[in-house]
Amino acid sequence: MHYVGKELNEECAVFGIWGHEKAAKLAYYGLHSMQHRGQEGAGIASTDGKALYDHKGLGLVNDVFDNETLDALDKGFAAIGHVRYSTQGGNIYANVQPLVFRSQKDSLSVAHNGNLVNAHKLKGELEERGSIFQTTSDTEVIAHLIKRDYADNFLESVKHALSIIKGAYALTMLTEHQMIAALDPHGLRPLSLGKLGDAWVVASETCAFDLIGAKYVRDVKPGEIIVIDNEGLHSDFFTTRTEPAICSMEYIYFSRPDSNIQGINVHAARKNLGRMLAQEAPVEADVVTGVPDSSISAAIGYAEATGIPYELGMIKNRYVGRTFIQPSQELREQGVKMKLSAVRAIVEGKRVVMVDDSIVRGTTSRRIVGMLRDAGATEVHVRISSPPITHPCFYGIDTSTSSELIASTHSVEDIREMIGADSLVYLSVEGMQKAIGRDPAMKNCGQCMACFTGKYPTEIYPDTVLPHEKELLV
Repeated sequence: MHYVGKELNEECAVFGIWGHEKAAKLAYYGLHSMQHRGQEGAGIASTDGKALYDHKGLGLVNDVFDNETLDALDKGFAAIGHVRYSTQGGNIYANVQPLVFRSQKDSLSVAHNGNLVNAHKLKGELEERGSIFQTTSDTEVIAHLIKRDYADNFLESVKHALSIIKGAYALTMLTEHQMIAALDPHGLRPLSLGKLGDAWVVASETCAFDLIGAKYVRDVKPGEIIVIDNEGLHSDFFTTRTEPAICSMEYIYFSRPDSNIQGINVHAARKNLGRMLAQEAPVEADVVTGVPDSSISAAIGYAEATGIPYELGMIKNRYVGRTFIQPSQELREQGVKMKLSAVRAIVEGKRVVMVDDSIVRGTTSRRIVGMLRDAGATEVHVRISSPPITHPCFYGIDTSTSSELIASTHSVEDIREMIGADSLVYLSVEGMQKAIGRDPAMKNCGQCMACFTGKYPTEIYPDTVLPHEKELLV
């Protein structure tokens, strides 16, 4: 089987701010701080209390917005924003969010982080009732459900819609008169609430608060819906059937190290993962190095626990684009070399421990091991700060088929041989839970571990799964 590509990619990040005269510009900075969560599209919608204004486009935040477009958006006091990595719906302009829906009564803008597992089913039902969809994004289903039931009570309509959709969703919504933030009953995606002076702010990661000078207040709770308007903030719940299960990969890979998720700093959690990995998988070596950027914290933790020096054994070129878009395998190989290079003076003649956060398809791990050997490493011992990823994710990560996952069809020893390492050890599920440090009294410590265990926190609908994948859900 041939494995291509490297990184796990998540769908997006959301941001919202209410009660600030520079709302759109602050949304721009908030999105910029969360650019790591999506690089394919960006958008901002704002309001002045009379109308919604929006601008979006394909590309990075800096590519989509300039001073002129931000000035045009900064006509009011509230804005929501979004950066996107396409998992469902494809990378086309129409799918870039926030999606804006205009009607005679009022308008609605929606930004969504996550993925709905019953979107296909709901879309079919809505189309039978006359809905016409303008995008292939599952986010549009949410707006249609709200508008379908919208009578005199907009909030009740939103609650009803949220009770129907299933899967992962951290939402920001904007009308002319209010901003809404909501989180699915499992809290699969992070969403935090902050304050900037008198303005309220919501964001997928707390690093956005730090950039704009906002103060973290608390995390949005699973099943919670927050309404912010000129009268202040109002909290309610659209369901009492909640069971926290935040995505484990937020701590392992996705979130920025300076972000805090439900009281736990991401950098500290990753260092603990590295320390636990050192306990479970020690090895005699001369240097420890991490694969930039998300694995450096774990590598530092591993080095501290073992006493083996941490060294900068690999350098990342931050000015190279994503390698998988290259049109041939030869060019993809060259792209990886441009993006990452070994430091010969550090690894030559050394036994190297290479710490990485995950192995998805195996191709990049093989290239990095080969790169270290070419630079003179005498041994390369690979240590992974997460358990093997054996099952697809249906909640907004681009691993929707098991055929993409090398650990679903190969043993650890097989993978070791395929990537050319002298040894390979993954962190155990129990070690991962203990290292992250979430409440052990909660089921699975309040984490979703479906990609490691195959036990999904929600029902997975048949239309969500490819036919040959259905046996994995048994």
